[in-house]
Amino acid sequence: MAGMSDTAPFISLRNVRKVYRSGGSEFLAVSDVTMDVQEGELVALVGPSGCGKTTVLKILAGLHGADGGTVSIGNATTPFDPARDVGMVFQQALLLKWRTILENVLLPAEIVGLPMKAARSRARDLLALVGLAGYEDKYPQQLSGGMQQRAAIARAFVHDPKLILMDEPFGALDALTREQMNLEMLRIWRESAKTILFVTHSIQEAVFLGSHCAVLTARPARMAEYFPIDLPMPRDLAIKTDDAFGAYVRRIYAGLGMAGPGGAARE
Repeated sequence: MAGMSDTAPFISLRNVRKVYRSGGSEFLAVSDVTMDVQEGELVALVGPSGCGKTTVLKILAGLHGADGGTVSIGNATTPFDPARDVGMVFQQALLLKWRTILENVLLPAEIVGLPMKAARSRARDLLALVGLAGYEDKYPQQLSGGMQQRAAIARAFVHDPKLILMDEPFGALDALTREQMNLEMLRIWRESAKTILFVTHSIQEAVFLGSHCAVLTARPARMAEYFPIDLPMPRDLAIKTDDAFGAYVRRIYAGLGMAGPGGAARE
C-alpha cells in the first residue's frame, strides 16, 4: 500500500474493524483500515461526515478497542501509554471558563501528575509558540475563537505526548481564521516534531497540512487511499494555486468516488 515504509512505523494499523452495539442492534463503523505512520509525520484523515474518522482517532487514543485487525503504537524501546502519551484537540476548544488560559493549558500536566514548576514553564513556552504570549492570565471568554483554539493546541502539547490527535480542530472557525490557523499548524508541527493525526472534512486543508493523506470512504470506513503529499515545506497559501496541489485535490476526490471539485464534498 502507498505510504508504507521500510522503517518500523510508529503507528501500524492492519485491517482494523469497529462495530458499535446498542439495544441489541449493531452497525459497522469501520470495516477495514490499514496504514503505517512514521514518527514525526502529519497524517490528514479525510472522508465524508460520519464515515468513521473520529472512531479511528478513538481507537488510537485507547478510548475504544478494535473489533478486528491489529493496532500497534510505539515500539519496545519507547512503550506507548495512551493515558500519558496522547494529546487531543477537538472542534471546540473546550476551555474551562473559570480557569485562566495558563491554568487551562496546565490541566493535562495536573492530571498526569507532572512536576508543576517545570510544567508551568513549558506551558508558557507553548503559549508563546502558538502566539499567545501575554495572554496567560486572560480567561477564555476574553479571547477570540481562533485564540481559544490556539490555547487548546498548547494544552494538547503540555505533557509532551508522543502522539497528537486532532478532530476537526478548525471546523468551527470562519474561513479567514481557519487559513491563518492552517499556517500556524504547519509552523507548530515543524517546530515540535510531533506525530499528528488530523481529521478534516476539507480536502484542501488535508492537502495543505498533510505530509500524508488517508482517504476514508463513507461508513463503514475503509481505506480508499493512503499516500504521501510531496509538496515543498514550508508551505504558504500560494501553493494552493499550484498544479501539483490541484492534482492531489483531484486524487482525493477520486478516492471519494467524486467526479471533481464540482462535486458536493463538504469543505
